[in-house]
Amino acid sequence: MASLLINLILILSLITTLLVPATPQSCNSFTFPNDINFKSCKDLPVLDSSIHWNYYASSRAIEVAFKKANAKESSWVAWAINPTSSGMVGSQAFVAIRRSDSDGTLRAYTSPLTSYATMLQEGNLSFPVHSVSASYRNNSIIIFASFQLPTNATVVNHVWQEGLVGDDGTLRAHSFSGPNVQSFGTLDFASGKVFKTVGKKNSRTTLKNVHGFLNAISWGILMPIGVIVARYMKVFDALGPTWFHVHRAIQSLAYLIGVVGFGTGLYMGNHYGVHHAPHRCIGITLLCLASSQVCIAVFLRPKKDHKYRIFWNIFHYVVGYVTIACSIWNVFMGFDLLGAHKSWKHAYVGIIIAIAAIALVLEVITSIWKRKGAKEDQVDTNQEQP
Repeated sequence: MASLLINLILILSLITTLLVPATPQSCNSFTFPNDINFKSCKDLPVLDSSIHWNYYASSRAIEVAFKKANAKESSWVAWAINPTSSGMVGSQAFVAIRRSDSDGTLRAYTSPLTSYATMLQEGNLSFPVHSVSASYRNNSIIIFASFQLPTNATVVNHVWQEGLVGDDGTLRAHSFSGPNVQSFGTLDFASGKVFKTVGKKNSRTTLKNVHGFLNAISWGILMPIGVIVARYMKVFDALGPTWFHVHRAIQSLAYLIGVVGFGTGLYMGNHYGVHHAPHRCIGITLLCLASSQVCIAVFLRPKKDHKYRIFWNIFHYVVGYVTIACSIWNVFMGFDLLGAHKSWKHAYVGIIIAIAAIALVLEVITSIWKRKGAKEDQVDTNQEQP
């Protein structure tokens, strides 16, 4: 009986070990090689990272170790302090690169970040650096550095990142969503406090949100509404040309907002190095299609009784519906790139469903209206015949 109880306890312990996720290793429990010790350490909130350091007040010297756990093969990691602001530009970075095709050897160096389009080129920092090296242990990349604080203040803004290394050795851009846009904060070397910077978003995040909002409103909402207005309002003869004026106003507004949204995307690509080829190509295609619609509708629209009007109608309808389909697709792609909360995507799905439901109801109503009108015309025709 006792043996059975012991076996049962062992089995339950094994099941618990397998099912309960392991608690991430605290920075205090990590042991560095060569008996290297650090008096202070903090676990950073994102990217499985921690920072360890020794601070010497008399000389303002810092010995630091940045550890990135669960490091991917052929990847780079970087930790930087920014003496001038809280963002990435102006940061002074310590970089480590590990390539799986080179026996796992690491390369460590310094890199000043002067723009968001940086390729982490090697260069001198704005303050004295005594040493920089890197090691790989227990699936973690560790950057060791010794440097002089650039000012008398012990509080600095810091950022940290990770990315992949291409087969040709080039450093690929890090992700522009999720934890990778949250990896910054403030570090006090003297007190040992590390906290997340709150209250003011960096300009890149703000611009990305503006870009997403403008394009979702213009391409993803207003343009489908403009199509519904044109398709269903003109059925009711009593409204006269009202449908045309409303349609033109909505589509013009959507186009103008879309151009501004497109411009914000170009700005981010040129100044912040934010590139996503499929999203960008679809955006360029949408702008070209919409611009062609505007030009042909304004300058090349034949009269209703013109023999070429049918070809104009076909072009206008096909380009319009293709634009709407690509717009909705690109909006969803943009949500994924922004790392937007699911509630935003769900809200947009709800709006699209509502627009589709309204279109379906109007399709039924206008079909009934057309049949009723056709019957009345037939009755009038029969009455006029002798």
